[in-house]
Amino acid sequence: MGLPPPTPLLLGLFFLLGVLRPLWGDLVFIPSFIRTSGPVASAALVGGAEDVSAVSLSLSLLQDQAGLLPVPACGVLRNDTGNWSLTVTPNVNALDVTVRLTRGLQSCSSNKTGPFSESPCIVQTLLVSASNSSSCLAHLLIQVEIYANSSLAHNASENRTVIPNQVYQPLGPCPCNLTAGACDVRCCCDQECSSNAIELFRESCFTGVFGGDVNPLFDQLCSAQRAHGGPGWFPFLCVQSSLANSPFLGHFYHGSVSSGPRAAFEGYLHTDPRDSSDFGYKQGDPLMTAEKAYFTLPQVSLAGQCVQNAPVGFLQNFDVRCITDLEVSQEQGGITNTKIKNGAIGGIVTPKIIYEEATDLDRLITSTETLLQSGSAPRNVNVEEHYVFRWNNNTISEIHVKIIRAEINAHQKGTMTQRFTVKFVSYNSGDEKETSGNPGYQLGRPVRALDSNRVNPVSALHLWQPAGRGLCTSTAFRPASFGEDALSGCLLEVALHENCSRLREKAVDMLDSLIQATHVAARGNSDYNNVSDGWLEIIRADTPDTGADPPEGSANGTCLGVPARLSIRILFSDAGAVEGITQQVILGAETRVSSVNWQFQCGLTCERRTDLFPLSASVQFIRVPAQRPRPLTRFQINFTEYDCNRNDVCWPQLLYPLTRYYQGEPYSQCVAKGLLLVFFSILAVFLSDPWTRRCKA
Repeated sequence: MGLPPPTPLLLGLFFLLGVLRPLWGDLVFIPSFIRTSGPVASAALVGGAEDVSAVSLSLSLLQDQAGLLPVPACGVLRNDTGNWSLTVTPNVNALDVTVRLTRGLQSCSSNKTGPFSESPCIVQTLLVSASNSSSCLAHLLIQVEIYANSSLAHNASENRTVIPNQVYQPLGPCPCNLTAGACDVRCCCDQECSSNAIELFRESCFTGVFGGDVNPLFDQLCSAQRAHGGPGWFPFLCVQSSLANSPFLGHFYHGSVSSGPRAAFEGYLHTDPRDSSDFGYKQGDPLMTAEKAYFTLPQVSLAGQCVQNAPVGFLQNFDVRCITDLEVSQEQGGITNTKIKNGAIGGIVTPKIIYEEATDLDRLITSTETLLQSGSAPRNVNVEEHYVFRWNNNTISEIHVKIIRAEINAHQKGTMTQRFTVKFVSYNSGDEKETSGNPGYQLGRPVRALDSNRVNPVSALHLWQPAGRGLCTSTAFRPASFGEDALSGCLLEVALHENCSRLREKAVDMLDSLIQATHVAARGNSDYNNVSDGWLEIIRADTPDTGADPPEGSANGTCLGVPARLSIRILFSDAGAVEGITQQVILGAETRVSSVNWQFQCGLTCERRTDLFPLSASVQFIRVPAQRPRPLTRFQINFTEYDCNRNDVCWPQLLYPLTRYYQGEPYSQCVAKGLLLVFFSILAVFLSDPWTRRCKA
């Protein structure tokens, strides 16, 4: 059964409204559109700053006329409409809505012997409306299609099904038979399907294991290759096996079961942590506490998940961020009473801890609910933990810890972003700023920048790191890494009657917050206190104009020339080598801001009060050749068929490993290997058959 042509368009608009409206904070049904083939449909009414318990819900039956559905409107609250009833269950800051068919499905049961019916038994469109003070807030559209002879009309059997051991026997002869008592389309092994029904989809049957063919001939089977022939080595490498054994569902074998040979020795599992710190730490060894336990911190695993109790390795720095549930997060004060073994016999180091209060918690904590109860004291949670270990040879001399904590409600719910950093520094190193290379930049290190207009000139080129709803007001910053192109963005809330000049100023302020610097360092170890030590001034092109609105942009909901995209382009090149390692330096940096024309986006109605305006920022690294390319010769200009850049066949690179184009190995080694290859080739020629016959003659 197909829906009329206008119906998919209306359903698409409902879906778009249901996806975007939670970002604006309005009430919305999740999901906003349900297509069901059963007698029950459920959804949740969430969002909104007002109390959802004061919202009225109504159920109505939409009647299409000439293939068109009427415009949704809020009706009068009714307990049922026809054979459908509406049930509302209050939940925490939400309402659970359930629509149920009151009459049974016995009328949909068919006594016909056919496998399925041609037309559905029930086709109706239901509309659930949420209103408050005669104003519509949200709509839920339910499309019901219930067919006759469905599996819902059959009684489930209470008999237990004995599942055979899958190691020795397949689970079932027809895995695609998913519906009991009914025919599954494209399942040719289904016993409920009549011969007439199978003829309809015989050419589209499920193949392989899911279609019931659990024993197809696989390529490694000896009997499979004998019919149409095989390579000469096949008889020695083929598998001789019965067709009852299929490798497609696992290793199955019908035969006797025998226990494997028992090992002559038993392996001993060390449950206690292995402590070798008394003889000094080696790189990668876990740090030990005075209680002979591992010193652990949350770290990110190879799968991308946060492991809460991961050992900290010696001389292994890391900087991780983990998402923690506020309900299960406890006050982390274990480092206060923890003592670390320094790597010598009997040596103990006590960490020196300082505490700071966190600011701007909106960027770190995403709160969904705050339960205020009388007599409940607030609790502290650690937002950031920074550890600095000073080491000398294979021992630890000092430990400095800075903990940034926040005070939250004892019953607050939501998620929190925690940051943990560990840094190992030498005992004789001072408090100098960390470099990004010596002297050239290292790949992945932050681009060094300074602001000559501030007392503390240290700065950096930043990108957005969105969190939560992705709003610009709640985003964090991360530095731009050398040699890594990146793209980031955030969303700016804009009102319907927003002043265009104010919108441009807010967009410019958000983009300028990423480049609060006037110079970038040409080298990775440029001195911040000396501007002449390889510092390059940032070129700012196309500065946006935040002046008055042009006459054509004065309409409500429309602004022209709004800054929206920030492009940072950095030129770099190779500048020699130090001990065989290529050193890369920055030649220049340019920032460019692009503008767009913004218009307030409305759905069916302009009932929204705010819109989302996207801002984006990108960093692009462009390599510049250290030397100017060689000019083309007269031969290369006249005979373009020998140009390697214009043709597939490159004759000048016939001996590619011996040319300068090959960069895999040093040129001297390539020449040596090439001469050795030429020697063996000449030797093979002299030992070939023509030369031996001439020598005999």
